Amino acid sequence: MNYEGDIIRPPSEADAIIIQVTVGCSHNHCTFCGAYKDKSFRIRSDEEIGENIAFAEKYCSRQKRVFLADGDALILSQRRLLKIFTQIKSRLPWVNRIAMYGNAKAIRSKSNEELKELKELGLHRIYMGLESGDNAILAAVRKDETSISMIQAAERVREAEIFLSVTILLGLGGITSSLQHARESGRVLSQMRPGQIAALCLMPLPNTPLGKDYAAGRFQLPDAQAMLLELRELVQNLDCDRVQFMANHASNYLPLSGRLMRDKESMLQKIELALQGNHPLVPEYYRAL
Repeated sequence: MNYEGDIIRPPSEADAIIIQVTVGCSHNHCTFCGAYKDKSFRIRSDEEIGENIAFAEKYCSRQKRVFLADGDALILSQRRLLKIFTQIKSRLPWVNRIAMYGNAKAIRSKSNEELKELKELGLHRIYMGLESGDNAILAAVRKDETSISMIQAAERVREAEIFLSVTILLGLGGITSSLQHARESGRVLSQMRPGQIAALCLMPLPNTPLGKDYAAGRFQLPDAQAMLLELRELVQNLDCDRVQFMANHASNYLPLSGRLMRDKESMLQKIELALQGNHPLVPEYYRAL
């Protein structure tokens, strides 16, 4: 497979065939994200994409899923996406689902009919980063979105009956806005009603503006106890049913997963035990992105 640069994919796509259709991220201004800082965004040529599909056709017959990389493959024109999806369907007939990252802008650029058209060709899941439901924090980290625009994007995906996985970054509000960040995120996620919520802990990267602010003391990251308080505040403010909640990424201090609303109280009880020191936390040296 011909990849350009490091390839980032969600943990749940570990077994997927990864086909890189874009290089980098079309936005790439978020102050916390270092994944694509060394890449200039471009759309790969038909020839490059075709070569990778041909490789998968020859060597990847045991893998039933495809993940389209990089940062927001959904930003491609509908014409290009339809061509790629049609190639996958005809040349990789054993593949039963396609997933990709899609930021809110890319999602809103597609009509309901266009999203449904992609679903019919195999699009099963879109991964979207909310990061925070607080508008002041979204502006500070240069997300170029608001809570309303994020909710609108989620509604578009839900109407097309495509599975939506949304990421929230604990700690993104720093110490001063920690609980406000959690409360607003819980409120917005409840309105978005995704199929899955993934809560990660912010780990400042040195190649990012936020990482440089952290190193210089201009941004104060909540410690493990404060992250747990933030996690508790988030879960308490979630009011959406039949949603998978996951806080078991390698960055998290307390691995947590369950189904809302069914498991909400049991997850809160586990957080309380950790806050009281009666449940072990992941050591710092085991935490990673």
